[in-house]
Amino acid sequence: MLLQPPPRDVREFEAVLPEWNPDVDDMLVCRQVREETHDVKTFVFSARYPCQFRFRPGQFLTFDLPLEGGMIQRCYTISASAARPFRATITVKRVPRGPGSNWLHDNLKPGSEIRAVGPMGEFVPDLFSEKKWLLLSAGSGITPLMSMARTAADLGDDRDIIFLHAARSPRDIIFRQELDMMARQQEGMRLALICESLSEEKSWPGLTGRLSNVMLQLIAPDLDEREVYCCGPEPFMEAVRVMLVELGYDMERYHQESFDFAVMEEEEPFEMPVVDDGVEHATFRVELARSGQVLECGPDMTILNAARAAGLRLPSSCARGLCGSCKSHMVSGSVDMKHGGGIRQREIDQGQILLCCSRPTSDVVIDR
Repeated sequence: MLLQPPPRDVREFEAVLPEWNPDVDDMLVCRQVREETHDVKTFVFSARYPCQFRFRPGQFLTFDLPLEGGMIQRCYTISASAARPFRATITVKRVPRGPGSNWLHDNLKPGSEIRAVGPMGEFVPDLFSEKKWLLLSAGSGITPLMSMARTAADLGDDRDIIFLHAARSPRDIIFRQELDMMARQQEGMRLALICESLSEEKSWPGLTGRLSNVMLQLIAPDLDEREVYCCGPEPFMEAVRVMLVELGYDMERYHQESFDFAVMEEEEPFEMPVVDDGVEHATFRVELARSGQVLECGPDMTILNAARAAGLRLPSSCARGLCGSCKSHMVSGSVDMKHGGGIRQREIDQGQILLCCSRPTSDVVIDR
């Protein structure tokens, strides 16, 4: 049966509703705060004026957080479905000593405004492929995989999905009720939960302990037929990689988030180093082609730090060459770039650099 076209006024509404553009207005409004667990909250955002968010499941936004010691940038994965474009959500675990997560938990309320840029990130699935998925997550690493699962459900994608999530205890399972509901309602989705300890849970239906080769084979006996997406603390992702190699899995089909949000969250706010050794150091000219702004950058300073010293706000988060949020095209010049995996070799060959870990070796022009 053919679907009837939507009413004329709905079509016109969608046609005139613009996409959110942080270059025009980077302010988001917190519309709702939801308690997910005892230390995890979901923050729901929309723009100040009606618009649509365009992102791929697995991508993240980078936020400006106004701490007492100064502004810091933190990136958080979008946990919402990409098929619901009118709002964006992030789901954040409070990290001990984590300046970003603690500020969000303590200060962000419905009606609060916050600046953000994005979306960004390459940890995204191929929604047009019919391949089976194995989603592996631990702790707050569930957020990009939840976006993938939610998007598939909203698109009516009946692909075969195994969603395996590891948590410290049942009370730490993020989205537990929604995951149970999705597994009941979607014929192609199977859910597996693993907890290290059971705490007060008396009738636990899942597995106990830590993920092992035996568990992985039990949960996904057809592992070789699946595309694997993994996100969680680095020790968890490393353990998964070792298991898959031991099981003979084709690692060309393995995908993981390129950086550990929790480790980044523990970092202190950025402070510019002060160099006063009595020696005059050569500087290079860094031009931002779009804005026409020019920076002076010493050979021992990254381009991102030079921009911060000049009071410029450029997209960034990890500041260690891991997340890729500061990726930019270098129009001319040369740099010494020591990255941590946040950029692919083919991107480097195309002239892309990461501003956070690139030190100029000549005058440079950046497409920013």
